[in-house]
Amino acid sequence: MLKDIEQFMRMNRLPHIWCPGCGNGIVMKAMLEAVHESGIDTKKTVFVSGIGCSSRATGYLNFDTLHTTHGRALAFATGVKLAKPELNVFVVTGDGDGTAIGGNHLIHAARRNIDLNVILFNNNIYGMTGGQYSPLTPHGKSATTAPYGNLERPFDICELTKSAGATYVGRGTAFHTKQLTELIKAAIQNKGFSFVEAMTICPVSYGRRNKLGSAPQMIKALKDNTVNVKAAEKLEADKLVGKFLIGELYKETAPEYTASYDALIASFAKEADKNEQ
Repeated sequence: MLKDIEQFMRMNRLPHIWCPGCGNGIVMKAMLEAVHESGIDTKKTVFVSGIGCSSRATGYLNFDTLHTTHGRALAFATGVKLAKPELNVFVVTGDGDGTAIGGNHLIHAARRNIDLNVILFNNNIYGMTGGQYSPLTPHGKSATTAPYGNLERPFDICELTKSAGATYVGRGTAFHTKQLTELIKAAIQNKGFSFVEAMTICPVSYGRRNKLGSAPQMIKALKDNTVNVKAAEKLEADKLVGKFLIGELYKETAPEYTASYDALIASFAKEADKNEQ
């Protein structure tokens, strides 16, 4: 499997810049395993990212890639998909890049149901850009911009994208790697806006400040604080307090934007031919 993954990476760009213990490499490997196992045409695959720790991933990926401006990855990806709808388009983003400055792009890309595969690395913090709290930082946790604890309630980003119109929503973790790979594979197969939240860890900017222990302890906490959505159906409500649900959270079918757009253009062309006759 390692050789299979290496073909998708720019090995000359390694070692990566992520901190020791960071979970981003685990998530990236799960993402590449999903690409490999899905059998999609890598020559027709594009990865787009914005700014942040997670967004550095495109620098290591041996595909056509776009490393764009902060929060605008989905806007660029929308343009790519509209120009060449035959491409497989992935968006690699983070909890700050994707839900703060990029939050408006996120909800409208979901609303349009444009065929994009969004992998959001959620490490609960702006790790690379200064340790500020993000819209996904848990209430009460510390950050450089919340030295006395975050007063704001975090988004449930999976519920938000579902409500906005996404047709596939899943959540996995850097601990449950096989499940995360399967969720991304299912997202690839979905013809519409697919969103996978990958819960990962930042032991430096987040864990150290909040005294969450070592990187292995933080990874174990992902196991301890999550419940599979299928198992949750059999549990009492009090057993789910403080837990995150993981697994396939939502799936439906709806018209995909680029297909509808192409159909509209075709109808105009047909009408024009009819008028010429």
